Amino acid sequence: MLGLMQHHPLLISSLIEHAASAHSKSQVVSHSTDSPTHRCTYSDINRRAKKIAGALTALGIREGDRVGSLAWNGYRHMELFFGISGMGAVLHTVNPRLFPEQIEYIVNHAEDEYLFFDIGFSSLVEKLAPTLKTVKGFIAMTDRGNLPSLKIPNLLCYEDLVANQYSNYDWPSLDENTASSLCYTSGTTGNPKGVLYTHRSTLLHAMQTCMPDSMGLSATDTLFIATPMYHVNAWGMPYACAMTGAKVVLPGAALDGESIYRSMLDEAVTVSLGVPTVWLAFQQYVKEKNLQPKQDLILNRVLIGGAAAPRVVVETFEESFGARVIHAWGMTETSPLVTLCNPLMKHHGENLEERIKLQSKQGRVQFGVSIKLTDDNGKTLEQDGKTSGHLLVRGHWIASKYYHVEGRSFLDEEDWFDTGDIATIDEDGYMQITDRAKDLIKSGGEWISSIALENAATRHPSIAEAAVIAIAHQKWQERPLMIVVAKNDCEISKQELLDYLGDKVAKWSLPDDVVFVDELPHTATGKLQKMKLREQFGNFKFHSV
Repeated sequence: MLGLMQHHPLLISSLIEHAASAHSKSQVVSHSTDSPTHRCTYSDINRRAKKIAGALTALGIREGDRVGSLAWNGYRHMELFFGISGMGAVLHTVNPRLFPEQIEYIVNHAEDEYLFFDIGFSSLVEKLAPTLKTVKGFIAMTDRGNLPSLKIPNLLCYEDLVANQYSNYDWPSLDENTASSLCYTSGTTGNPKGVLYTHRSTLLHAMQTCMPDSMGLSATDTLFIATPMYHVNAWGMPYACAMTGAKVVLPGAALDGESIYRSMLDEAVTVSLGVPTVWLAFQQYVKEKNLQPKQDLILNRVLIGGAAAPRVVVETFEESFGARVIHAWGMTETSPLVTLCNPLMKHHGENLEERIKLQSKQGRVQFGVSIKLTDDNGKTLEQDGKTSGHLLVRGHWIASKYYHVEGRSFLDEEDWFDTGDIATIDEDGYMQITDRAKDLIKSGGEWISSIALENAATRHPSIAEAAVIAIAHQKWQERPLMIVVAKNDCEISKQELLDYLGDKVAKWSLPDDVVFVDELPHTATGKLQKMKLREQFGNFKFHSV
């Protein structure tokens, strides 16, 4: 027998409608290339998102069509989050930090029909435009007065589109399993893979994010979102903030210490989120300027993900800011939040040392998802905090397939997804990443593929073989060290190789150093033994950190 309750689909448009109705005056403050400080409300975001939906409809966009964005965190980008998904199209947030060839690949793979872009990326878009086969037009996210002269075909102006539309657009009623947004992960070898989220998965993820044992968001909070909106939809924060009516501060590209501190001070920020690299630089600025954040700010919690939070970052927020770090773990395939590190009742009253030890873990699983550890044979391992195993996850906001990737499923027969990480889980359910099954390098919240670097290096005529491993780094957590074998009778310098790689890979992924050796260790089957390289170069120090 079925129950007798109403059924309404879980839709992203309902989030902004709720925010506009129940929290109409809550602010969205943002900084952008053409507007140092812009203030609007959720009511404004809803009204303008409807205009964007109407404009895209007039341009021929229909349900299921992909629309790309190449933009920083700003109010116009937030309007796209609701306008594009709300009309039934798919918002594809593109990471501008990717190498241009990767951007070209993912835009073409997604078959984006229009591409919105911040004018700060104008030169990049000019370069890419001829290679983007499916893009019918490019929309500069600015007004007519700030629109630069660009050699871009079918160039449109964002504010012109908004001005030419009425705000009486009616959000369509969609199936809640309709695709809503698309993000590509760079955390894989080979070409990036697309993860296609649904309205349902997005709303369930937002609901859990707001829970007290998660982020505990409310209408009394002000969030500083340093996490880029192209990184798994800013970890779902635009949706969670609309759900609760929290005030939002969007910094654009201004993530220097001075800009962050001023925003936190001027906007009375209570919650911030971002990768460790941002907070390391921010805390260094505070220290150099001899500021008094505990007196000046009301920041009380900081969500850190993307990479393990260094102990010094956690301690500094605790002692100098009076703010608690919430360590989190997830990935593009998991929407992303799976675990968050909040204390249990048993931890109340613990001293600083005990709190720091707890906060070094990635946290406890949230309702709606499940995690477990297995050995190499798939046997489930016990949760004793000591036994390491492959970390598997499944749940309401976990991907089931990659977008437009044919072949066998990457899930097992019980829908478990192997994250590629090695972890422990203790008796209280706290998970801690101990290693990675793949040889990826996590630098400042960005994944660097060791294989991509190795392949690029071996294309040089003087290089016989190359291996790349991660080396600990004070600022970036990890940076790549390249270990190479030159071909017989060939001479090549470190700088010559780095110069060669300069236009082959993204600049931020270039190795910090190159070491030449006579040979690399291999297994009996010819595979590189990177474990031996890690042991050999475990104490390696870069010249500058």
